Amino acid sequence: MTHELNWKKLQNGSDIRGVALEGVTGEPINLSPEVVYRLGQAFGHWLATETGKQGEGLRVSVGRDSRISGPRLMQAFMEGLVSLGVKVYDVDMASTPAMFMSTVTPGFNCDAGVMITASHLPFNRNGLKFFTTQGGLEKENITAILNLAAQGAIPLSPKPGTIESMDFISVYADQLVHFIRTQVQHPIHPLYPLTGLKIIVDGGNGAGGFYATKVLEPLGADVTGSQFLEPDGLFPNHVPNPEDREAMESICQAVLTHQADFGIIFDTDVDRAAAVDHQGQELNRNRLIALIAAIVLKEHPGSTVVTDSITSDGLTTFIEQELGGRHHRFKRGYKNVINEAIRLNEVGEESWLAIETSGHGAMRENYFLDDGAYLVSKLLIELARCRQSGQFLTSCIATLQHPQESEEIRLQINTEDFQTYGHSVLAALKPFVESQPHWAIAPQNFEGIRVICSGQQEQGWFLLRLSLHDPVLPLNIESNVQGGVEVIRNQLLGFLDTFKELQR
Repeated sequence: MTHELNWKKLQNGSDIRGVALEGVTGEPINLSPEVVYRLGQAFGHWLATETGKQGEGLRVSVGRDSRISGPRLMQAFMEGLVSLGVKVYDVDMASTPAMFMSTVTPGFNCDAGVMITASHLPFNRNGLKFFTTQGGLEKENITAILNLAAQGAIPLSPKPGTIESMDFISVYADQLVHFIRTQVQHPIHPLYPLTGLKIIVDGGNGAGGFYATKVLEPLGADVTGSQFLEPDGLFPNHVPNPEDREAMESICQAVLTHQADFGIIFDTDVDRAAAVDHQGQELNRNRLIALIAAIVLKEHPGSTVVTDSITSDGLTTFIEQELGGRHHRFKRGYKNVINEAIRLNEVGEESWLAIETSGHGAMRENYFLDDGAYLVSKLLIELARCRQSGQFLTSCIATLQHPQESEEIRLQINTEDFQTYGHSVLAALKPFVESQPHWAIAPQNFEGIRVICSGQQEQGWFLLRLSLHDPVLPLNIESNVQGGVEVIRNQLLGFLDTFKELQR
């Protein structure tokens, strides 16, 4: 199989993803144990080159989420590393952020951490995420590893390495417990600062159930009503994705049913999260960004918040006029957002928060690691402080303006060279926009074309961009007036219908 495999197709930006199980028509397996064994060897060789260490001097931790293909693929990857003499720590069930933390936690200090996961994708998929002490690997690193795997013939070690079990998720959970305790500083319950709070966790049958039992309960929280904490790689209850409508409705209803103070929902590998307030109102996308921005800008006044390109105008107004910060809207893709925040800091513009509307939130104080558990821990610290003063957590975002309407349309590009075609559509859009009354291209836009629509019946904006990996032109539209989205959509689709290779 490895001789016929198109290794490049396994790359998904800065991750590796593929089909690991049969069962879905038209999706043949391309991420088998044999393939993952080769990836283990390739990564070990790449890591040895990067660190200057021989295989036997390397220490790598490996974990997985709840996917049913996980145990076999994880074993194959570890055996690939062992063949190079690497000492491997088998972390078993873990979260993606925990695997990074194994590289920087004293007493562990692994040279790298690897997570077997495909995030929120269906049960038949799986993949790999890689970390060193510098953070997640970049796109070019993944390309190099796949090239090594494709070439094969990696020299083996005369002395195989070893595999040792390690319960690192408990260590990671203890770090979060300590963080919340020291930040809240509860005057009556210093060890149990969440006493009196009912908090519901929806683990989505992924790897996030530990947060209820290993973090919240030791802090005194009542987690009655928490749901889908047991790992189940078939995800029988709902898609483990904070952006999924059914998933959010489930956690919102659980909060209302159990009259909880707060709800938390994670994706499969816990690098993303969303929340629900005591009224059952979802705190995701713009609301989540506004809430964590309010916390961060209180700690770091005037600093810059970096987000992805589809955040609303109301969020910009809130960050800049209400909170006194700066909103820097950048490209989609959590690595893009994080790297932009890092770049801003390097050139002297203070930025402590990089967050995507998908729920990927990364903070400078936490290695700019997109960590859903750390993100909600920051929210819980503020929740506990608000409770002590008789306030509600969401009071700080009461002035956030929400659009009347919003819509996303994904336009399929039916041609093989979809990137060239997509860019031609965007190039033609510019003069079309300039010819329309009350339309203007937004300044300082880093992705696609964002257009301000100021007509009385519009009062909104749209963004047309080319997907990072798929033959799709996503179109996001928002309006502050009833019926505004339809007005904008109809005017724009009349233009887009002239492109024969686009399909709604």
